[in-house]
Amino acid sequence: MEYSVSNIKVMEGLDAVRMRPGMYIGSTGQRGLHHLLWEIVDNAIDEAANGYANEVNVTLNRDKSVTVCDNGRGIPVGIHQKMGVSGVEVVFTQLHAGGKFGNDSYGYSGGLHGVGASVVNALSRWVSVEVFCDNRAYKQEFSSEENEDGKIISGKPRYQLMETGRTRKQGTVVTFLPDDRVFETLDMNYDVVSKRMRELAYLNRGVKMTLDDNREWGKNRHNEFMYSGGLSDFVSYLNEDKTALYPTPIHFSGKSGDILVEIALQHNDGFTENIFSYVNNIPTTEGGTHETGFKAALTKVMNDYCRKVGALKDKDASLMGEDLREGITAVVSLKMHTIQFEGQTKTRLGNTEARPAVEAVVLQMLTPYLEDLKHAEEAGIIVEKALKAAKVRVAARKAKETAREKNKLENAPLVGKLSSCTGRDYAQNELFIVEGDSAGGSAKQGRDRRFQAILPLRGKPLNVEKKRLEQVLQNEEFRSIITALGTSIGEDFNLDNLKYNKIIILSDADQDGAHIRAILLTFFFRYMRELILDGHVYMGMPPLYKVQKNGGEPIYCYDDPALKQALKSLGKNYTLQRYKGLGEMNPEQLWETTMNPMGRRLVQVTIEDAAEVEHLVTVLMGDKVQSRKEYIFEYANFNKRDTAYEKIRQ
Repeated sequence: MEYSVSNIKVMEGLDAVRMRPGMYIGSTGQRGLHHLLWEIVDNAIDEAANGYANEVNVTLNRDKSVTVCDNGRGIPVGIHQKMGVSGVEVVFTQLHAGGKFGNDSYGYSGGLHGVGASVVNALSRWVSVEVFCDNRAYKQEFSSEENEDGKIISGKPRYQLMETGRTRKQGTVVTFLPDDRVFETLDMNYDVVSKRMRELAYLNRGVKMTLDDNREWGKNRHNEFMYSGGLSDFVSYLNEDKTALYPTPIHFSGKSGDILVEIALQHNDGFTENIFSYVNNIPTTEGGTHETGFKAALTKVMNDYCRKVGALKDKDASLMGEDLREGITAVVSLKMHTIQFEGQTKTRLGNTEARPAVEAVVLQMLTPYLEDLKHAEEAGIIVEKALKAAKVRVAARKAKETAREKNKLENAPLVGKLSSCTGRDYAQNELFIVEGDSAGGSAKQGRDRRFQAILPLRGKPLNVEKKRLEQVLQNEEFRSIITALGTSIGEDFNLDNLKYNKIIILSDADQDGAHIRAILLTFFFRYMRELILDGHVYMGMPPLYKVQKNGGEPIYCYDDPALKQALKSLGKNYTLQRYKGLGEMNPEQLWETTMNPMGRRLVQVTIEDAAEVEHLVTVLMGDKVQSRKEYIFEYANFNKRDTAYEKIRQ
């Protein structure tokens, strides 16, 4: 497919990116910093997804700049007819300029916003672009500098695109230094970058993704990802710490209209379903029409197969979708021209044409797979597991009994447990889930009862990983949480009934407290995931130390660097208290340090990579001890607040 400067369409000039960076990259913290990298990587991946590249390399440089290199076609270097400058300059200086607004140059593109390169340029100290095409090498540099009035002029070309010589190379190399006048930190997180590149390698079979970290002398790190199995390898990775019921994932692909559909799935001996979906390599964490189509088609195909082989008789009721998806791990990947995202975080696919496309491909490809005698064993295992799940449901261990339990929960009294708030404004109300009766008592006395409710936990809740729903509902602590929130659970979860805008986990700053946080977050992730996706779950951060000098005002320190600074300012003759638990603080102290919205510290729990979270939850909360040990040895640092499990926020 021809890709020249005429394919670049300009929609509007670069405007106010530097003034309001959050509008374009979400934040000026580390998450926004990584977003800059993803914008450039996405451009390289789009070349690979359309068959023009098979290598993408990311290098974290010692000066905190980042280099992204691909062996694609190279950014067009000709003079743009309307703008009168090179295609490279247009792409890096004009917002909404690129070759992705029509379907002429890119059949499928993840960078549909078209703002990537120009936003990176606007928010960087400098950007260097090298292009290799048609046996020639080209280079252009951009910088953001202050003028005589002290105003920063962002992303201006240092010189026009120039030819630097002859070459046999092909592709684009972009190096940029994020601007420390914009970002709170310039430190890219190696693990975050590595995990995203691994995910992209799974989604783009045969593309070689390499990551080099050259930031520390003598400590260079290198990772290389390339998967010939693509989504099949991805599912195997997600299931590697589970017990798979058959050795090789079911993997198929097809095309319906102009939509490409690729799916891999494998069942394990667990009880929860895990479906991860992507559109043009973009994660759709909240699902959408493509997931709906997959579920509907899977249910139809499996029921038809069960009746054909006699597993279901004419008089038998059809299996429900939840029976067939019990213990499933599936990845659904679509390539399509125009994407419509919905939902608060724009991570749910809204294209109506995606559902029938997925259904058509599943019906066309999965039916012959199951009926092939070579796959009779896998088909039999899936049917057997689904029939067992159905028996549990029909016998009222999953449906009728669970429904009765839910009805009880809705009317169950929480006298002596929940101390509710008096306000009825959902947007203001908060629920603190507090570890222990002692801390719960202090929290009840110290809170602002107008909008803060307290639910003490009287024991360590159940680890819900690999537990059926009815087992979870038998746990008293989780029964109390479900009742307090009012949303129900699982298939009956309804976010509209949520009684509190913020759900704050408040536990001791020790290993037991970290374990309780892990158990609660696992519960929310498995059975109330929408609470996390919609931004309602938080972790309270109580202080670790109290420092006081000769009866003066106490200084509360939330980490070791803050303590070091406090001790330096106080000099000598001070008292130091290390808080081992929340119960050591009286109500006034707990309010002042941990509950008062004007001064407290909260960490919002988010999911940026659902597939990686799934893998991590399985490692930490599953029954494979060796995997957990290996992870803890590599990552855990119990002297820091962000314990190993809390890495799910990254």
